[in-house]
Amino acid sequence: MKEVVPRALDGERVDRVVAFLTGLPRSEVADLVAGGRVRLNDTAVETRSRRLVEGDVVEVDLPDATDDRLIADASVDVPVVYVDDHVIVVDKPAGLVVHPGAGQPDGTLVHGLLHRFADLEGVGDPHRPGIVHRLDKGTSGLMVVARTPDALAALSSQLKARDVERRYLALVVGEVGEGRGVVDAPVGRSARQPTRMAVTARGRAARTRYEVLERYTEPVPATFLECRLETGRTHQVRVHLAAIGHPVVGDSRYGRGDALAMKRPFLHAHELAFDHPADGTRRRFQSPLPADLEQVRERLH
Repeated sequence: MKEVVPRALDGERVDRVVAFLTGLPRSEVADLVAGGRVRLNDTAVETRSRRLVEGDVVEVDLPDATDDRLIADASVDVPVVYVDDHVIVVDKPAGLVVHPGAGQPDGTLVHGLLHRFADLEGVGDPHRPGIVHRLDKGTSGLMVVARTPDALAALSSQLKARDVERRYLALVVGEVGEGRGVVDAPVGRSARQPTRMAVTARGRAARTRYEVLERYTEPVPATFLECRLETGRTHQVRVHLAAIGHPVVGDSRYGRGDALAMKRPFLHAHELAFDHPADGTRRRFQSPLPADLEQVRERLH
């Protein structure tokens, strides 16, 4: 593999860049560096912490691998709301897993995208090509997918710098008193249940802003919120709202039983904005509340 370092990766460590471009874990990249199989401007890299600059040429002698490429799946319907040569914006339906993982080897959003956009193969991690950020299986709404390595690098850089704007609509249990607020609490793996996330001092910094849109009293007390992510930790909105005593309605993982009999969390990524990786213009997309969630709202007074 031979790549020219784009501006978005300027200043990054060589091992992080190689891991990003190849999809290999950092441990395997370290072995490649130690074995002299990573070259920078025709010279073998001696230390994996070396910083790269825009325009550097990185070459990697990749190990032979078994053919475990993802197979495109025409049966997976992925609603696309915008597409060009650089990005794809999708409106993910609830119930669809974003990429393959433990317990979900196929039938994911990525498999469906590969059917329509074969050029995604080879963009970043081979098991999650083009994926910039994710939504939980039960969460619906907007996601941006990169079609080129440069677009992936640029969007990932924006995400890290908190320049990607992501807003969610959520219905939570109980009456949220303040009209708006911020939950600023680190999120990480639960020490007692590693498959769950939790607010913990050992976690990574996480901030969620929220604003009350409507309050309801019947048939149960509930509050309709718009939440804005300032960071993007796993299950962040769900964990933060549960931490302040207002879990998302229908969230059986972090919440509790409710009278609305939801089959999935009432959480929808309704607004997404980012700087286009090709021309830098700010692009903004919106998605209306899905019918199943709108029907729940219509039952509230």
